[in-house]
Amino acid sequence: MSSVTAPPPKPRVTDRLGELYDLHAAEVYRIAYRLTGSAPDAEDVVQDLFVGLPEAIRGYEERGRMGAWIRTVAIRMSLNLLRWRRRRQEVPIDGAAAEAVPCAAQRSIDTIDIQRALGVLPDTLRAVLVLREIEGYSHAEIAEALGIRVGASKVRLHRAREEMRQLLTRPS
Repeated sequence: MSSVTAPPPKPRVTDRLGELYDLHAAEVYRIAYRLTGSAPDAEDVVQDLFVGLPEAIRGYEERGRMGAWIRTVAIRMSLNLLRWRRRRQEVPIDGAAAEAVPCAAQRSIDTIDIQRALGVLPDTLRAVLVLREIEGYSHAEIAEALGIRVGASKVRLHRAREEMRQLLTRPS
């Protein structure tokens, strides 16, 4: 008689979600933070994405890597949050995003200046700039993630760079 071994137990859904969270939560947070400019908003995107993942995964068509799909969902959730905030006309409590350029004594272009200038950019331009220059996405990936054409991605990147240049070189 040969011994028959049972197949390994199927991983529980919560185990698989935990694995996906461990693999992708930091990246989702980073993308959401850079797009929204807000730590609480980025935390909300991470939480909402992973809480809704079991239901949302039905829309995953396995055309690419799961990580790329999760990043695309994070981008869309972040942009939806920005649209919702704009419709509600919320004002950030800390006021950091409201300040376009720091005072003249702090004219050196540093991370704080860049973050503030990013906060002033329109959402459509900020998204393309962040995804291309910070996250390293190609124009094709940006176009797919944002639901725009490759040409529109290139135009928005050019406009975003120009606005950033003006914001960072404008005298106070």
